[in-house]
Amino acid sequence: MSIDVRSEIQPLKKVLLHCPGQELEQLVPQSMERLLFDDIPYLRGAQSEHNQFAALLREQGVEVVYLVDLVSATLEKSAALREQFIKDFISRSGCVAESYRDALTELLLSCPDAATLVRKTMTGVRFDELSLRGASTLASLRLDRMHFVLEPIPNLYFTRDPFASIGHGVALHHMYSVTRSRETIYSDYFLRYHPDYAGKVPFYYTPDEPYSLEGGDILNLSAQTIAVGISQRTMPEAVERLAKNIFTDETSQIRSLLAVDIPNTRAFMHLDTVLTQVDRDKFVVHPSIMDKLQVYELRPGKQGAPTVRRLDEPFDKILSRATGAEKTTLLQCGGGDQIAAQREQWNDGSNTLCVSPGKVVAYDRNYVTNHLLEDNGVDVLRTPSGELSRGRGGPRCMSMPLIR
Repeated sequence: MSIDVRSEIQPLKKVLLHCPGQELEQLVPQSMERLLFDDIPYLRGAQSEHNQFAALLREQGVEVVYLVDLVSATLEKSAALREQFIKDFISRSGCVAESYRDALTELLLSCPDAATLVRKTMTGVRFDELSLRGASTLASLRLDRMHFVLEPIPNLYFTRDPFASIGHGVALHHMYSVTRSRETIYSDYFLRYHPDYAGKVPFYYTPDEPYSLEGGDILNLSAQTIAVGISQRTMPEAVERLAKNIFTDETSQIRSLLAVDIPNTRAFMHLDTVLTQVDRDKFVVHPSIMDKLQVYELRPGKQGAPTVRRLDEPFDKILSRATGAEKTTLLQCGGGDQIAAQREQWNDGSNTLCVSPGKVVAYDRNYVTNHLLEDNGVDVLRTPSGELSRGRGGPRCMSMPLIR
């Protein structure tokens, strides 16, 4: 099966990654806020750390595939498809790119191969790279080397967000920020046109939907139940639309969607920044959300419209019912210490990637939370995080499971 993810903890078989590239080198202080960064990672350090992360997954028997490779293999099949990709990419890139469509198209078509083309769209295109054949415009006379016609896409190494594997299907997302909206085109193309995926994967959501939804808010708790965060980046209307689309797919096993309402802040941008599953009966959670959580359950209703009810029982009981565990333990990020919890949650201490039941990949810097997990029987595989963590995302954020 092309996509098969029905759990957060079953052995990870195949995962999609993106090693950071030259797009990170385009970050400057005045663009950080717009491009959703709080700091500028050092590219070589980030690449070295990411390679160690990928090697750690391979050591656990996981097949690692890369976004650039999947997309370039897709586009290599057809010159017409490459031209269509370029046209679509420029259309999604805003009014400045549209203003220079012909020159941009010429530049991108001149790339010697599909991999170079894909990387160039990720890195971005400055005005002075275009061939405008003597055109005299205000932009050309300014000679501003900082003027991007195509902006870089530095968030790409967080492959969790543009789409989500749900059962044997996917949700391809309407991203919260305009800055990240182009990220979905890469997964869109390989899912629709790569021979391993084309025609084999149902879509439960697309960027054409009007409401924002991102993958860090989606957790596969079991074959029958998913959880979706209502967060800074996922709207309640999107959750309801996603539920309807899943429930009306007769091939889907999912019959319950838990909508988890979390605080709407940058620090808690997605559900998986405050809650991840680490074993059959254990989750790591950020303690400050526990008194703010509200959970709603959506189930199939008449004519496809989901029914909704609020759940008033304790959160651990809700999770036990969803996962089939007799009892669920919620392990607090930072070990209950408020200072450690805030520090380690900011550095994604709650954002673990489970590679098999009771075995997780976690950032090495979050030593308080990692020791807590080990004291509770969880095997922690530490991965370096000095540069990668500057993007505000952990091991789960950096990975999209394709098969578990």
